[in-house]
Order: sequence, then structure tokens, then C-alpha cells
Amino acid sequence: MKKIGQSTIIGIIFLGMCGCNSVKPTDLTNSNQVTNQADSQAQKIIKIGGSSSTVTVLKLLAQAYQSQNKTVKIEFISNSQSEGAIAALKNDIIDIAGSSHKLKPEEDNGKIQYRELAQDLLVVATHNSVKGVTNLSTKQLKSIYKGDITNWRELGGANADIVLLDRPEDESAKKLLRKYYLGEEKTTAKAVILNKEGELIETLQSTPNSLGAFSLASSLINKLPVNHLSLNGVAPKAQNFATGKYQMVRHIGILWEKSPSATTQGFIDFIFSEEGEKLLQNNGFVTAK
Repeated sequence: MKKIGQSTIIGIIFLGMCGCNSVKPTDLTNSNQVTNQADSQAQKIIKIGGSSSTVTVLKLLAQAYQSQNKTVKIEFISNSQSEGAIAALKNDIIDIAGSSHKLKPEEDNGKIQYRELAQDLLVVATHNSVKGVTNLSTKQLKSIYKGDITNWRELGGANADIVLLDRPEDESAKKLLRKYYLGEEKTTAKAVILNKEGELIETLQSTPNSLGAFSLASSLINKLPVNHLSLNGVAPKAQNFATGKYQMVRHIGILWEKSPSATTQGFIDFIFSEEGEKLLQNNGFVTAK
């Protein structure tokens, strides 16, 4: 009798322990739901990186898309050059890269793709303190960058020294200036070199008698209080670019993985939709054909 009693007690204890550690099907279901919800939320974050010249257009599109898709969060990684953004994309750090140049053969790993998004006119502008100067010839602009013309009085303006704001030689803005106006002439050592376009725009607005070149769309979107200069009598306007009169334009494209997440694909579809195209056109960009 003692043996039977002990066995019964041990069995009851064993069953109790099993009962405490057992997992009900409903517990598994709830656990899976929590996991799936977390995964779903993680998939709805889109990370974007790009050169400073591409951030304006991508933020414009991101803001419009997020206003329609409240569950999607678009994060912008710190700005870099196009090459850095493409490298980040290939290393799965970001989902979309903005670039001011097409995908180069040496950058292509076979897993990413490029598509041109828009064309952004480059405008030469001055601080709003500059009066009497609305147009520059190629010769005049070249002389400013060389340091041969140093005072606005030489161009019909007031007696004030020109403050030249410039970009590094490897930046798209400086490359375009050289291609269409400056040639290979050396830039004056007195030029103030600013690494990012945003820095140039801020400095131009806060520095009397300054001149610099940057995105026309950025100027229009942000309604910057600066003077846009015509070049050789041609105003920096989309219609003048369409007719071939104004040629200084920067090509903006995006890159993404060939098999993106559904969330990333949704944003890309919006970017190239009629709505996205109209948004860009209304803000000074020339949409890619």
C-alpha cells in the first residue's frame, strides 16, 4: 500500500509539472501574431540615402507618399555623395539610393537597378542685396570664377566685393558649370568652398553680395529670397530647357534592389506614377521621359 501511494503522489506531481510547463495552442497563436505584427512594422520602414543634390526631390516625394500611407515611415540616412549612397544600397544599409549619375559598370553588382527620375536645372543666383545685375554672359561668369571680376560694379551693380560660393570639383554642380560655362580655367583661391549644396544655399541667403550655383527646384520649393540670373540672356526655366536654350541641368535618378520588399516597391510605384510626375513638375523639376 505504501508503494502504491508513493507512486500515485509522484504521478500527480509529474502531471502538475507538465501542466505548468505546457503551452496551449492559443498561446502559440498569440505569440505568432505578436511576431508577425512586429515583422510587419519593420517591413514598413523605408531607408533612403543619396547625394545632397537628390535629397530635395526624394523628400518631396516621401512627404506626399507618407501623407497617404500612414503606416509607412520613410527615414533619410545622412547625406553622402552618390557613390556612398550606392555602396550603402549594395550593403543593405538603405533601400533606395539617390544619385546624380547613372549606374557605372564598376558599381553594378547585378542585384541593383537604376532609373532616371527627373532633371533639375542648375541656377546661378545671388543674395537679394545684389541689385542691377540680372544676366551674365559666359565670359563674365568665367571671369568671376577665375577672380578677374571681383566687384559687382564691373557688372553694372553696386560698389561691393563679390563673394563667390563654390562646390568641390567632384560635385555635379561644379562639373556642370565647367561643362557649359567655365571650361578648365582654374577657380580663384578666394572662393568659399562648401561641401554640401544645403550649406551653399544657407550661406548664399545669409551672405550679402554672394553668388553661387545650385538646384532651381530647391529654390522654388523653399521660396528662397534670392535672385535667379539669366545666362547669355536665357532665364533658368523649364520651358527654356525643353526648347534646348538652357542646357545646364542635373540628371537625378534612384537605385534599388531588383527584388525589393513590397513596402519599398509601393513607394517606387508612387514615384513613377502620374501623381508623382505631376508633383515634380509643379515644383520646378523636369520629369524624365
